[in-house]
Amino acid sequence: MTNNRFLRKGYLLRNFNLQMDLALEAHDLLRGARGGEIPGVSVEEEHSANAVIKTVTISDEAGSRAMQKPIGTYITISSEALKINNHAEHEQLAAVLTDALKQVIHFRSPLESVLVIGLGNWNAIADSLGPRIANKTMATRHLMGRVPQEILKGVRPVSAIAPGVLGITGIETAEIALGVIEKVKPDLIIAFDALAAGDVSRIGATIQISNTGINPGSGLGNHRTALNEETLGVPVIAVGVPTVVNAAVIAHNVLESFMEQLEHKPQLHQLWDQLPQPLLNNIVEQTLAPYTNQLTVTPKEIDDIMNNATNVIVKSLTTVLHPQMNEDFANCFV
Repeated sequence: MTNNRFLRKGYLLRNFNLQMDLALEAHDLLRGARGGEIPGVSVEEEHSANAVIKTVTISDEAGSRAMQKPIGTYITISSEALKINNHAEHEQLAAVLTDALKQVIHFRSPLESVLVIGLGNWNAIADSLGPRIANKTMATRHLMGRVPQEILKGVRPVSAIAPGVLGITGIETAEIALGVIEKVKPDLIIAFDALAAGDVSRIGATIQISNTGINPGSGLGNHRTALNEETLGVPVIAVGVPTVVNAAVIAHNVLESFMEQLEHKPQLHQLWDQLPQPLLNNIVEQTLAPYTNQLTVTPKEIDDIMNNATNVIVKSLTTVLHPQMNEDFANCFV
């Protein structure tokens, strides 16, 4: 991409009121538009057998303003493993995810309690990641004091909820979370949600972890109260998987890709770079007019992707929360 292409995509996202859920995509877009590094933001990269792990660290207010994201750590795991039904690949990816979670979760005591919040809508497959994970999370808080201690050795008190979405419950997720927090008093919250990608290739091929909380629905322009330490009074770790992409982004990428094929015709390519962004946006808007510019797309394999993502994440989550758990006790939940 040339700088102009990065600028055009940024303009499109702002025009359609879309926010980059993935910090790595936001970084790449901003870096490309600027043609250089972003002050207050750093990126580290490492590789495993079946994944690429990139850590974006926003270290100060300047970086936060530029990225439009809170100061903190954002770990992105890119892998095609979630798209295939291969147990060995999933085991390897779960191990990578476990290591990444350990970078942002630091327990001081084996008895610190955790509240798992599964964000999303059970009735929409592409938005059901959170409820699926909440359903499969090994909830143990209710066992404390009721089961012999030798059996619960290495088991942490964990509770899980799937609060649904505002359109169904009529209640903000943050309001439900605050009510539960008041009674349960967790030491840490881990929130899971489906995300919106800025590129089709990210769907079902990326897991993001951050220690800054989450804004439900922000990637699709549905701004809700943030779930973070400031609003909930408890540290919040957020884990998400991109499952949809806005059709406007796809349309824009198709136009850009088409012009890439004309690079051997300089006159046409130069003309493209000179086209005003409002004109391009108008083309996209007219195409998406029947859907009020809010058409989102997900692949037909989304069922398999969601099942695979849920299994990988739950396996990793169990390992992180209960590293010394008795194997016989664990088998009771299989």
